[in-house]
Amino acid sequence: MSDRVASPSRSGKKEAPPYAKYAFANPYNLSLLAGAGSAALLTGHWWIGLCAVAAEAVWMLFAPDSRLLRKTWFDPIWDGEQKAARLARQSAKFNALPDSEKERALKLRDQQKRIEKMAKDNATFTVDLLSEDIAKLEDLVDDFLDMAAVSARYESYLKEMDLADIEQDIRRYSLQVERLPIGDERRKVAQKNLEVLLSRKDRYMELRRSLQTARGQMDLMENTFLLLADEIVGMQNPTELGARLDGLREGVAAVRETSRETERYMQAVSR
Repeated sequence: MSDRVASPSRSGKKEAPPYAKYAFANPYNLSLLAGAGSAALLTGHWWIGLCAVAAEAVWMLFAPDSRLLRKTWFDPIWDGEQKAARLARQSAKFNALPDSEKERALKLRDQQKRIEKMAKDNATFTVDLLSEDIAKLEDLVDDFLDMAAVSARYESYLKEMDLADIEQDIRRYSLQVERLPIGDERRKVAQKNLEVLLSRKDRYMELRRSLQTARGQMDLMENTFLLLADEIVGMQNPTELGARLDGLREGVAAVRETSRETERYMQAVSR
């Protein structure tokens, strides 16, 4: 079995490369099978087809587990597919953003490329360590796009709510509840209106806190990328870059958890 690390998904589960698929569904293998089948059909020599089937069985038995084939053939295919899929996801996220968020994302991408170039020019970075750090940078770009999308959605929602109007209505219905006698239907209706308005205010404040947290993390990512671009040429400790990036990802994880809690809160309030 290969010691290659499978690609982690957003859910945290590792997705293994489909080595059997690569061994079978490739142009060379399919062409040989088709050629052998055609030759057997045209010549009437069915042993050609039987030999092809036997050879295919042996190939499929050993090829998917071959370390050499994985390293030189299958793994590069897998890496290319993963890269293409990631770029497609990033493009979809990017295209859905408002123009202001797109501008920020493009600037972060520029800083990412600058960091990668300078890291390659720094002799203290080994190939293996550099590849790990480049992967972390790409993950952070993904995270930035996710937070930009969440922030844009929260801002759009907050713009539809007028906190001053909500607070004015809260004061009005609070006075009605205080002044009207218990048992009066008008008081009951006023109390229900007050509860709804207080829930709306709570929703507004929760969204605003989550928005401020996400925006703060986005600012931190941008500032850290700028700092790394300034410092990386002179870095003497090759683990410093990875440590900085790991710290950013921990902050992103905390923001994601806050966002999930906000979403759960919003769903509960909406019921």
